[in-house]
Amino acid sequence: MRVLSVVGARPQFVKLSPVHRALSGQGVEHLVIHTGQHYDSKLSDIFFEEFNIPAPTANLAIGSHSHAVQTAKIIESLEPHIVFQKPDWVLCYGDTNSTLACAVVCSKLPFKMAHIEAGLRSKNTFMPEEHNRILTDHCSDLLLAPTDNAMQHLQNEGLSKRSHLVGDVMIDVLNAAKKSVSDDVQSAKEINVPKGRFYLATIHRQENTDIPDRLTEIIDALSGLPLPTYIPSHPRLIKKCKEFNIDLNKGSLCSIDPLSYSELVSAVMKAEHIITDSGGLQKEAFHLGTPCTTVRTETEWVETLTGQWNTLVEPKGITDAISRPRPSTERGYPFGKGNAADNIAKLLLKF
Repeated sequence: MRVLSVVGARPQFVKLSPVHRALSGQGVEHLVIHTGQHYDSKLSDIFFEEFNIPAPTANLAIGSHSHAVQTAKIIESLEPHIVFQKPDWVLCYGDTNSTLACAVVCSKLPFKMAHIEAGLRSKNTFMPEEHNRILTDHCSDLLLAPTDNAMQHLQNEGLSKRSHLVGDVMIDVLNAAKKSVSDDVQSAKEINVPKGRFYLATIHRQENTDIPDRLTEIIDALSGLPLPTYIPSHPRLIKKCKEFNIDLNKGSLCSIDPLSYSELVSAVMKAEHIITDSGGLQKEAFHLGTPCTTVRTETEWVETLTGQWNTLVEPKGITDAISRPRPSTERGYPFGKGNAADNIAKLLLKF
């Protein structure tokens, strides 16, 4: 059997790693196409090296464009590679433009496609990712859902017959990363944080970065927090801060280089609190037991809101949200216990 994974953004490289191991362990030929959606080596190459993923069969080198142009360029470049490889299954991951482009291509070709992280819904149709999720699910032959809530969404949309609950591959990755991370946190060393008393922030979604007043309000709030607040640089954030003349290094706020995944896990485990607009980081903080404040009005990972381990705020609410008491509610295992990739491999072999 030949399986072809299409990835293009940092979170997808991380999700790819346990899937690659599970498929290889079953004797499946697993190929990877990198769309080049994230083209910075610190957001791309480093993850292939860190997770020992074979080099991509092809890198489409699409780069940064508007949503429509980027998606169109991926569609045009991806199609001949899929036709040439003739895979038994094509795998797409998450909710990026690479995901949607892969879904469109496969829907026009006689190749089966499976969607990992199917069924997520934020109910916010102003988010490009929400459209990517819905359209990809309706194009897919096999829907691999991470949670019970995701399965319910798919059932509500008439997609239950092709939907399967497999768990979340990110838990597979997190469990492995936790084992390799010592108490002496490498990332904390690199950013010179004393005894773990710091906050970790990530901001990258266009609804937060592309409106000058909103981005200014977020950065002002972060720079006024009572502990050192470290924010790994993201290309969109850096670009917009330069465009709007916003300083990322003021007050308690300090911009740092992107972290490797093991460094990120170490930092999340050590941090007092996470402030983010990322979907994945909400989930990672929840699983690792670090309180999180999400600068959004909704989340596709509603499970993280249990017991206020995660809370949703507008920029003006950041300061109050991080001062809330540390949650004591049991988190449970809403995302599975770390065998999602094996479940995915078994389903692909079955169908």
